[in-house]
Amino acid sequence: MDDLHDDEFRDRLGTVDEEGKRVWVYPKKPNGKLYKYRKTLTWFLLAFLFAAPFVKIHGNQFLMFNVLERRFNIFGFPFWPQDFHLFVISMIIGVVFVALFTVAFGRIFCGWICPQTIFMEMVFRRIEYWIEGDRNAQIKLDKQEWNGEKIRKKVFKWFVFFVISFLIANVFLAYLTGSDELIEMVEEGPAGNMGTLIALLIFTAVFFYIYVWFREQVCIIVCPYGRLQGALLDNKTIVVAYDHVRGEAEKGRGRIVKNEDRLLSGKGDCIDCKLCVSVCPMGIDIRNGTQLECTNCTACIDECNTIMDKVGFPQGLIRYASEDEITKKEKFVFTTRMKGYAAVLLILTGVFTGMLFLRNDAEATVLRLPGQLFEHKGENISNVFTYKVINKTGRDFNDVYFVLANPKGTVKTVGAPRFKVPKEGMVSGTLFVEINPAWLKGDKTKITLEVYNGDKRIDTETTNFLGPRTFN
Repeated sequence: MDDLHDDEFRDRLGTVDEEGKRVWVYPKKPNGKLYKYRKTLTWFLLAFLFAAPFVKIHGNQFLMFNVLERRFNIFGFPFWPQDFHLFVISMIIGVVFVALFTVAFGRIFCGWICPQTIFMEMVFRRIEYWIEGDRNAQIKLDKQEWNGEKIRKKVFKWFVFFVISFLIANVFLAYLTGSDELIEMVEEGPAGNMGTLIALLIFTAVFFYIYVWFREQVCIIVCPYGRLQGALLDNKTIVVAYDHVRGEAEKGRGRIVKNEDRLLSGKGDCIDCKLCVSVCPMGIDIRNGTQLECTNCTACIDECNTIMDKVGFPQGLIRYASEDEITKKEKFVFTTRMKGYAAVLLILTGVFTGMLFLRNDAEATVLRLPGQLFEHKGENISNVFTYKVINKTGRDFNDVYFVLANPKGTVKTVGAPRFKVPKEGMVSGTLFVEINPAWLKGDKTKITLEVYNGDKRIDTETTNFLGPRTFN
């Protein structure tokens, strides 16, 4: 009957029963060498996640994704709407890197680095183990009636989950609006930021809902990466894999029988304890092969190695391996497809790096005022232009002015001839350009304006200058 159930398992998700209803997953608390590595990595990633929006480099927030104002900071480099092409290239680099990593090592990103997995398995699940106990204790608690013990544990767990969800929502707000703005809003209090508070509570409710109820369904239903891996994996990809050659042998898996010689009986090393299923946070049986739900969290590896030690069999029945390594004993090779992804990644990274370091600290835009023709100003011809100067740095530009580099002429800025552009700020205004007709090349002449901050040129802009039409 167990074999029949295992065969039918492939026809549906591990968290759905025969009637299409959700099967709640109660994973056994994992333990082992790889789990300890994951915990160490988790502390580092959580520290990075919570610290990144509050760390500044040259006055710029280390990471910020202000979608509303279209301002982004990546590793301390500010990106404005004018730098959107750089932002797009950086996102493409990220996608190509994940694709390359998936082709080589499967969905290891999901199990070790993904924020959803880190928060679910290494934060909320550990709190759940602390409050409600391990797998069997949780099953028993959910089945019992709502008595004092159940109410106390459930309410306390939900309260702790809500507090952490609220904290996560605040950190995400720091990424979206900026840490300085978040601190300012906290100091002002909720009365003056009611709209932000409502949005914050909505995000808190979403996180709370995900980690209390939706859980692993995010990885199965919402996240597209699980489906993407189906197109990226092949027989040479290293994944969390069950060694079916060793585990099944000639007559399949079987439980330990006293004084049995498994070599003579033809049984494999898998003793069918099903602990690899019990410990899986996705509720799957890794012995059925690579599946959409598997996040390569390695919990089954640790559990299987523990059992192998107890029964005196070699470790590695479940391990990181490719299908070719299991069936053909082939070692990992850097395939042509991997080389292609690596080449694309290298080219994109080189282009992005070059464009990033060649980018100016300021961005100036000068456009002729629409609907305005030229004017005569004594012996000169005058055009009126509008300008915008964006300061992309974390320091103020205190002495900004325009110089007409080509052809000869003068620039007169409406208001003060020199002005200040604050850090990460923008200044706009109007200016007049006057040129002697002798320097004009017909009714439309391309002119070059240079923008200076003190003695340093910070940008150069070209535009068209209208003059009187000449007839030969």
